[in-house]
Amino acid sequence: MFVDYTKIIIKSGNGGNGAHTFRREKYVAAGGPDGGDGGKGGDIYFFVDPDSNTLIDFRYNKKFKAEDRKKW
Repeated sequence: MFVDYTKIIIKSGNGGNGAHTFRREKYVAAGGPDGGDGGKGGDIYFFVDPDSNTLIDFRYNKKFKAEDRKKW
């Protein structure tokens, strides 16, 4: 069977949750947020195989998800 069209679902990995803290200083009235953004999630790289001439490999496995980054 020759498959020349398929739809795949790709999701990048999650980063960390971040921190919810507030900065407190003596002469700063409101302080402001001091938390982190949680870091970068996992990356997606899409490589093409020049020897492949059909998309039959993606017909039954359509969902791909990157791993989450390690939370320190």
